[in-house]
Amino acid sequence: MLLSLSHKFKPPPIAPQLQHSSDTFPSSTTKDMKVFAVQVEDGREGRDGEPSVGPVYRNLLAKNAFPPPDRDLTSAWDIFRNSVEKYPGNRMLGWREFIDGKLGPYVWKTYKEVYEEVLHLGSALRASGAEPGSRIGIYGSNCPQWIAAMEACNAHSLICVPLYDTLGPGAVNFIIDHAEIDFVFIQDKKVKELFNPDCISTQRLKLIVCFTSVTKEEKEKAAYTDIKMYSWNEFIHMGKVNPSEVLAPQPFNICTIMYTSGTSGDPKGVVLTHENIAMLVRGLDLFLEQFEDKMTVDDVYLSFLPLAHILDRMIEEYFFRKGASVGYYHGDINALRDDLMELKPTFFAGVPRVFERVHEGIKTAVQELRPLRRKIFDLLYKYKLSWMKSGYKEKEASPLADLIAFRKVKARLGGRVRLIVSGAAPLGAEVEEFLRVTCCAFVVQGYGLTETCGLATVGFPDEMCMVGTVGTVSVYSEMRLEEVPEMGYNPIGDPSRGEICVRGKTLFSGYHKNPELTRESIKDGWFHTGDIGEMLPNGVVKIIDRKKNLIKLSQGEYIAIEYLEKVYGITPIVEDIWIYGDSFKSMLVAVIVPHEENTQKWAYQNGHMGSFSELCLLDQLQNYVLSELKSTAERNKLRGFEYIKGVILEPHPFDIERDLITATMKKKRAKLLNCYQVEIDKLYQNLTGGKR
Repeated sequence: MLLSLSHKFKPPPIAPQLQHSSDTFPSSTTKDMKVFAVQVEDGREGRDGEPSVGPVYRNLLAKNAFPPPDRDLTSAWDIFRNSVEKYPGNRMLGWREFIDGKLGPYVWKTYKEVYEEVLHLGSALRASGAEPGSRIGIYGSNCPQWIAAMEACNAHSLICVPLYDTLGPGAVNFIIDHAEIDFVFIQDKKVKELFNPDCISTQRLKLIVCFTSVTKEEKEKAAYTDIKMYSWNEFIHMGKVNPSEVLAPQPFNICTIMYTSGTSGDPKGVVLTHENIAMLVRGLDLFLEQFEDKMTVDDVYLSFLPLAHILDRMIEEYFFRKGASVGYYHGDINALRDDLMELKPTFFAGVPRVFERVHEGIKTAVQELRPLRRKIFDLLYKYKLSWMKSGYKEKEASPLADLIAFRKVKARLGGRVRLIVSGAAPLGAEVEEFLRVTCCAFVVQGYGLTETCGLATVGFPDEMCMVGTVGTVSVYSEMRLEEVPEMGYNPIGDPSRGEICVRGKTLFSGYHKNPELTRESIKDGWFHTGDIGEMLPNGVVKIIDRKKNLIKLSQGEYIAIEYLEKVYGITPIVEDIWIYGDSFKSMLVAVIVPHEENTQKWAYQNGHMGSFSELCLLDQLQNYVLSELKSTAERNKLRGFEYIKGVILEPHPFDIERDLITATMKKKRAKLLNCYQVEIDKLYQNLTGGKR
């Protein structure tokens, strides 16, 4: 969640060479290596059954201590209120309306217009009985009403609780009850979910406000359960005739309880205070001051990642901090490109799968070029990459290559994108390098969790040493690695590897109504993330594994499942992959969702007919997929026991409806095993000749 940045850099007049931008930020350097973090405590060997821990690292801007806070920025309400004062006429929130059955251009509300609406909403909530500390649910897709409701909560020290149905079956019912929600703002099409007989927690609600209108039938259903129900305009009017003074929150007040899914069990309510959010925004301010390219009020963000998740929420908070603009996608993720072309954003954020698809699309388009043009593209790619690796900024590495080939790639994202950020999971080095070269924009990764307010590490653009990493520790955080002996990870070894632990000003205060899980996750002030990281010598972090996703094959070799899924996931014929290994077997198998378009091309070239589902039953396609996986394994120098020996082809994606993945696209491995157990058993029997 960085914003338009680049190191100051003066390219060498004759030949490229490694440059140290010490004039840009206080970087320590060794002979030929720029260092991006400072060690503030030594590591120590484990004693009395306690694990070893690695050194404690901070951002270079926090070398001696965390920087002082901004006295004018103590809460999430300050973020918005300050910008209303500075930029009242700036475009803040944009959306598209249907005109004669077709999507029209973006229309906008200014900061002042949104502020006035927020005041009315807050007054209406207070008139309806909401008191400081009341929990207010927000249930629906990203839109201006979502933000207005959120800011109304901030204005009156109310607690915003996003409701998100794709956290799993019954999640909305669970959250309403667990968070003790009395008031809900809701998207019109979601109302039926609240009145579903299975959602028994709806009975506790006092009030429902729809993002737009309310039907007569819905009002009758609400009245039957003694719930007051209003359209958006009706509720705004209530606030106008019952004005209430703003009751601004204190830093220690809870801002939001954001529920996050695990791979099993009920959602966890992550408690974030106003201080957490204010310090994260303050840290980004300080971080971005180091760079030549600044974010401006003219920057535009296309919001399509769920606002109920921390990544999009924090990006939008920072855009509001800067008086910039946020435009919302029209609701169809499959038609996102139409919104891109219309909005022409300058900032684009996504999860790795989004960028993997961009990468696949570009590579496929290149393969379809005539041989000469394809060769030119490859030469330009290698030429520009070599200069970037030599120290040139992306935009100065090869303007000619950008003009001839790569500007067309940038056009796919609307033509104005200056910064691309990947979050939620590690992005493969191959994809990141490709995007850095071809997108004519800065490309960075970050790492964080809801529990760290979305940001624990942050990457740098124009630093090729960071490709395949998630950058360095953020300004108001500290980080260390902890030993995981059962996986062989030692933070005081070489390389330094272990579970990533974080503490600092942006760390959550605990899990709502779950002190046991809080104590299990936070020990001596350190939050244990469950992610396995490697601390590189330059202070940059690389995510290499998940603590719970390690399996041991029968020959005693450990396998990092998520890492292999990321490696194999780049294979063009693969849309998605779940790898499985049995501790009583010596080989890996996988369930693969083939890439439909590439599968159809293979079928056409090899004389096969039939639907996608029928093609997935062909032995020939299975053999082809296995050969492609083998090529990927060889190219990435995987060890023999990391090769996939058998596959099951699945024409249907792993989806939330079947409860196979979480809302953040993490695989529910126990559910997947249960779903495919019979086929896996048959596959192993075939591979072992029937031996058990």
